[in-house]
Amino acid sequence: MSAVLQQSVGLSHKRIVNHDIMHCTADGVEGNQLYSGRALGLSEPWDIIQLHPDLEPLWDDIRAHYERVGLPHTQEVIWHVDRASLGEHIGHLPSVFYFGPNECVYWGDRQWLDTVEYINSKNHFMTLAQQLGVDVPLTCCFKRAADIDARVRAATAYPCYLKAAVSVSGVGIYRCQNEAELADAIGRFDPDTPVQIQEEVLSDIFLNLQYEVVGNQLVRLQASQQILEGTAHQGNRVPADYEPWETVEPMARWLKDRGMKGVFAFDVAVVQGPDGLRFPAIECNPRFNGASYPTAIAHKLGIREWTATTFPTRHRDLASIDLGGLEYDPHTGEGAILVNWGTVLVGKLMILMAGSSAYREALQVELEVVL
Repeated sequence: MSAVLQQSVGLSHKRIVNHDIMHCTADGVEGNQLYSGRALGLSEPWDIIQLHPDLEPLWDDIRAHYERVGLPHTQEVIWHVDRASLGEHIGHLPSVFYFGPNECVYWGDRQWLDTVEYINSKNHFMTLAQQLGVDVPLTCCFKRAADIDARVRAATAYPCYLKAAVSVSGVGIYRCQNEAELADAIGRFDPDTPVQIQEEVLSDIFLNLQYEVVGNQLVRLQASQQILEGTAHQGNRVPADYEPWETVEPMARWLKDRGMKGVFAFDVAVVQGPDGLRFPAIECNPRFNGASYPTAIAHKLGIREWTATTFPTRHRDLASIDLGGLEYDPHTGEGAILVNWGTVLVGKLMILMAGSSAYREALQVELEVVL
């Protein structure tokens, strides 16, 4: 493992880890308060982690699981997710899911905040892509939803997507088959909301390209391929069929040069065009994302082939789940590792499956029986 990669998985400094998502995710999704637990796998023994108190009854079981699979992590837990703790531990740098205004209050880094807030707007993303020559889908940006009049609707190619410039967890994104559906979708927004109309990207392959800023270096962290069920994202797998880093690297460098820190990622499509493959960038997530947590675990354990996906489970605690011979074995490099473990309380678990493609397919079937 290179020195840069060692730093990128947390070996360079102490951190205060708070990956609570409650202040920056969609309301009404069951179990959102439990997602802080998935950051445990990326923590190191010298870190401090903040976990939601609902997770405390699961602590002994997840700790035992990580010990069996050989995954080191912090034992020092603060059983609340108040962000004030980010600035209270001398010598510990912050690791947060999203560096927004509320995090900046307790850890002042205005340049980081301004860069995150800028690129978090899909309209700003498109403007920057045009400036830097980054390939993107055909997109029309509007400062106000009310600016999309009948003339624009009539000239739009369908199907298309109407997207809020700033959206959370897919909320505020509508697929429109025709002009009537576009008009209806426009009516769901406040007239002053910034939005965009984007062509539908015809592809079965979408990639997640993760970067991390480590010190003053830009690190290519992981390319993974999204697992889709229809248009719904189900998980990620490594290795990806394609790793088109060069398509988004100008934007990644721009972000780093303007103060971006930590992990961020691009969603990229793979499109067959008349002149060959294109890799249009769809958006930038200036934060950790669902692929970041299995990526961190895989890097720490040296796992090169893996799939991470969310399973439904009939169980409502970890103690009643017996993975037995399905649990990851450090000697063989195969098996299952719990990633988002706290959500067992609402009947779901994100699990990393390590091993060859054929092994992972068989493992998934067996896990579905156990869970």
